[in-house]
Amino acid sequence: MSAVTYSDVIGQQEAKQHVLQMVREGRVPHALMLSGREGAGAMPLALALARHLLCEHPREDGPCQTCAGCRMTAEWAHPDLHFSFPVCKAKSTDKPTSADYIRQWREQLQDSIYFDTEMWLSDIKADNQQMTHYVQESDRLQECLALKPSQGGRRVVLQWLPERMDAAPANKMLKLIEEPPGHTHFILVSLQPELVLGTILSRVQRVSLPPLAEQDIARALEQREGAAPALAREVAHVAQGNYTEALKQVHAKGENREFNTYFVNLMRLCYGRKVKELRLWAQSASELGRERQKRMLAHFQHLLRENFIYNFHNPALIYETREERDFSERFAPFVNERNVQGIMEEISQAQRDIAQNVNPRMVFFDFALRMIILIRQ
Repeated sequence: MSAVTYSDVIGQQEAKQHVLQMVREGRVPHALMLSGREGAGAMPLALALARHLLCEHPREDGPCQTCAGCRMTAEWAHPDLHFSFPVCKAKSTDKPTSADYIRQWREQLQDSIYFDTEMWLSDIKADNQQMTHYVQESDRLQECLALKPSQGGRRVVLQWLPERMDAAPANKMLKLIEEPPGHTHFILVSLQPELVLGTILSRVQRVSLPPLAEQDIARALEQREGAAPALAREVAHVAQGNYTEALKQVHAKGENREFNTYFVNLMRLCYGRKVKELRLWAQSASELGRERQKRMLAHFQHLLRENFIYNFHNPALIYETREERDFSERFAPFVNERNVQGIMEEISQAQRDIAQNVNPRMVFFDFALRMIILIRQ
């Protein structure tokens, strides 16, 4: 995508104006935390601010876009912009840092500034691993900041998900924040600030971003993704304030229809106790590939949750597409307080089995057989 500016941050006018005012008045704190749920826009706002701070001729409304600093940050390759993000151990090293994955990180930012942890794990091919900030990541930052700024101006450390730090790296990060090198700004982007080390929280200025308004998501989908107005409104409602999820919904519309078909067929066969046909259903599901299987099971969870809520007859609580609502009118009565928890647990177990490379045909057939019992409760 083109060089990021504040206009690329969807909605969040109050947060944007607050950040811009800090820059205009020259009172950007040395440690700032932007927090919000996935898809709210904390990372895009952090990126826009980082570019603004590193611009050699900043304007009141953002970076100039023409200076050497802007040209470098447009490629996310400015020598005084240091990214720090959680990673996983790889075959090549058991002591990974952000530097080992900087190519994938820049590619992700060039592709979209709205992304989530699932997408990042896929980028670094670590779907079944837990990502974290290892202690050597804090050591790397200390070494980088011990040097003078390459361009002679400001220096920015942009850290994503500080809540993924254990005690050792968090305490080293705390020391950097407590005793920052000159002209250095730390921008922390958090999804769950309540999990960040308390002493770090006490030393940062915080700006919280609320979930996006549906109209802001719908407008962005129409203007940026070319979505039809009706589809944009429908997806914006289902996304529940998460623009990243809205993008997934728009781009995966065909895939979700396929998953809906799998779910409908599964429920009909289970209700009819058609074991032979369920074996064929499991065989078909086993051929989707592991990543699609994981997305399908997550979609099953969404459908189950919405069908259960449908029984409360409160449209404000329902986040389904029109196609899904049509199915819910007939299926929702079969999801009730007696079986909803059991069905959800079976889906979760299937997700764990798929993630651990258990034979998918066996996973889906076993899941289907258990559903025969649960669906009639």
